[in-house]
Amino acid sequence: MTSGGGIQIPSRLPLLLTHEGVLLPGSTVRFSVDSPRNMHLVSQRLLKGTSLKSTIIGVIPNTRDPERDSDELPTLHKIGTAGIAVQVVGSNWPKPHYTLLITGLCRFSVSSLLKERPFVLAEVKQLDKLEQYTTPAREGVTAEDGELGELSQKFYQAAVQLLGMLDMSVPVVAKFRRLLDSLPRETLPDVVASMIRTSNKEKLQVLDAVSLEERFKKALPMLTRQIEGLKLLQKTRKMSPDHENRVTMRKGGVFPGRQFSLEEEDEDDDGDDTAAIERKVHGANMPEAALRICLKELKRLKKMPQSMPEYALTRNYLDLMVELPWSKSTKDCLDIRAARTLLDNDHYAMDKLKRRVLEYLAVRQLKTSLKGPILCFVGPPGVGKTSVGRSIARTLGREFHRIALGGVCDQSDIRGHRRTYVGSMPGRIINGLKTVGVNNPVFLLDEVDKLGKSLQGDPAAALLEVLDPEQNHSFTDHYLNVAFDLSQVLFIATANTTATIPPALLDRMEVLQVPGYTQEEKVEIAHRHLIPNQLEQHGLTPQQLQIPQESTQDIISRYTREAGVRSLERKIGAICRAVAVKVAEGHKVTKRDASTPEDSAQQGKSQSSLCIYKVSPPEMPIVIDHSALKDILGPPLFEMEVSERLTLPGVALGLAWTPLGGEIMFVEASRMEGEGQLTLTGQLGDVMKESAHLAISWLRANAKTYQLTNMVGGPDPLDGTDIHLHFPAGAVTKDGPSAGVTIVTCLASLFSRRLVRSDVAMTGEITLRGLVLPVGGIKDKVLAAHRAGVKRVILPKRNEKDLEELPANVRAELDFVTAGNLDEVLNAAFDGGFPGTASTHARPQLTSKL
Repeated sequence: MTSGGGIQIPSRLPLLLTHEGVLLPGSTVRFSVDSPRNMHLVSQRLLKGTSLKSTIIGVIPNTRDPERDSDELPTLHKIGTAGIAVQVVGSNWPKPHYTLLITGLCRFSVSSLLKERPFVLAEVKQLDKLEQYTTPAREGVTAEDGELGELSQKFYQAAVQLLGMLDMSVPVVAKFRRLLDSLPRETLPDVVASMIRTSNKEKLQVLDAVSLEERFKKALPMLTRQIEGLKLLQKTRKMSPDHENRVTMRKGGVFPGRQFSLEEEDEDDDGDDTAAIERKVHGANMPEAALRICLKELKRLKKMPQSMPEYALTRNYLDLMVELPWSKSTKDCLDIRAARTLLDNDHYAMDKLKRRVLEYLAVRQLKTSLKGPILCFVGPPGVGKTSVGRSIARTLGREFHRIALGGVCDQSDIRGHRRTYVGSMPGRIINGLKTVGVNNPVFLLDEVDKLGKSLQGDPAAALLEVLDPEQNHSFTDHYLNVAFDLSQVLFIATANTTATIPPALLDRMEVLQVPGYTQEEKVEIAHRHLIPNQLEQHGLTPQQLQIPQESTQDIISRYTREAGVRSLERKIGAICRAVAVKVAEGHKVTKRDASTPEDSAQQGKSQSSLCIYKVSPPEMPIVIDHSALKDILGPPLFEMEVSERLTLPGVALGLAWTPLGGEIMFVEASRMEGEGQLTLTGQLGDVMKESAHLAISWLRANAKTYQLTNMVGGPDPLDGTDIHLHFPAGAVTKDGPSAGVTIVTCLASLFSRRLVRSDVAMTGEITLRGLVLPVGGIKDKVLAAHRAGVKRVILPKRNEKDLEELPANVRAELDFVTAGNLDEVLNAAFDGGFPGTASTHARPQLTSKL
């Protein structure tokens, strides 16, 4: 280390290749070490060394991008800084790395490389005197006279001027002052350049300036620029010296913390951040309770170093709080007439729904402080529940946000996680409000009947507070932990059935049934909405493709069987694709050229059925007729005739309700010699099995009255006879009380050997006394009967009120028989009535007193 020429550094130095900063003599810089060569240098040289000499290393600035680092040694910078490792800190997370605190001693140039692995070792030549950075200035020792002396004096004066503009009470500024007085003038360019906020490129220029004169010339403009920037800042902003100091350091001015304490810089940057957040908090116009919590968190944030994990959590929390729309709202567009027109244009039918929306608008117009109602649209898939929600938002002029609840089984999805958990975040309600940016949107809670339940809690129970108009003015998300007012949000829930919605949740919502469409409504919807949409999606025009009403009716009745219109839209899409192929090919298929042998081989069909389109002469449009439908969509999937299945005694036609809409359901019975056993098949639930036992008991009790006999003509229908009752579609689970009258009619037909009328369908629950009780889903069931071509429908008398919901044309085409007891049912189900029913019509003991 020592020689005749003064203090020396070793001639062989291990080299640390850095990419994140430049070390200048006299400064102290913290470097992060994670590349393999540098890691080896630290572990094998610094950590195992025992002498002061072993802590001296060379720091070479590496200009290569660390992202593109490879095993090959990059071209080294010619000049580096010898430094002493003051501190070594190691860590294994997120990956193994070291942090070194290195103080620069002097410049050196690289003479030759001795070895490249495991770390770089080089022969070096010292360029600066070491004493000037380590010993105080002695009186009378100054820089040379002439130009260098002038530069040195000018530089010293500029540094003193800059110091005078800063606040001496800041510890790092006071240290700067002491260094300025104690160090020799020739060291000032290095020390000042390391303290000023400059780019690495400028610091490299100072490092490369080996001659002292050149070094002063490179560093002086940087110092001058700093002073000018500070003067300008003082002119434009009248502020305290302390604030000036902080702002200058932050805005690219003096940076006194670089060589003493990295935390100083963090605090300065942080000060700007927290000041911005504080302004946002005061400008967010939040309630008193929320503001109090935000200010408390902000106070904690200011005291917290950025390196703490909790800093990011608190920062995220405050960001969310200021982004939430505490008082931002959209103005409702309350034009009832325009709203009615918009709803009618968007959706055909759905009168009850539209009426309820217009009622809500009218009340809003008269009383603006109305709490948002919670509407629940219940109906089969594909009837337009979700799109009605979107239309309501457009009608009101509000923001729309859809939250899909299907399959959600964690209550934190609704109410958020507590902030004590790692990765905590707010629930979907608060997230939705943040997304839309207003506090009165339309929220569509889709598929509320498909919420799950798991170990993480019950999300349906978490929705209770959200969907209660009396409570949701103070909804508390676990993440926010402060009440948020949801009373202005219009919540719309959708569900396929209310059966799976918990009663407590159902009680908080206003249920609006959205029934399936009639055939006429589907035709109208197809021609108003579906066909134009599909034509546009497939790049076709009405001049190229036309689907007449008869073809649409054919698709509806013979290719789709559903309550909504999704399958219908898919079938129309299939037709559009088939036509698009022909339009794209650029030739039109007529009946004559469709029957060429070439096409016959391709289609594998008879020549007569090969006409894919009936082309109106010979130009466009292509008109879809029955034969074209068959070629595009294949043979019909559903046949509407039910009379063929009622050719034997012991078959009756019932009506069932499913989440997909109404369905017709056959009940078949047969008997054979046996011991009076009843066999039930067809995946029946307990309630339906009980209905079958009820029917058998009632028929046995009234066998004499109705002249019912067993196989050999005996008075007890079950004597020596086994009965088998079957509900076709055996793979589908069936349950419910409404098949009671159908089972009675089916067994009465079997025991009396008479045919049930082939155009009759029925529904109703029975009692042991022969009464017919009301059931649900009447509209869907009657529409299913109408679709199936039934002419007479037998319903319970107490369901008569439900007929008002049916479209007028359906009511006109069907013959409704309302029955209060089973006598009336049997009378209506058989041609010419049923034997024995006339005498039992007015039996007083069968009249209900309820």
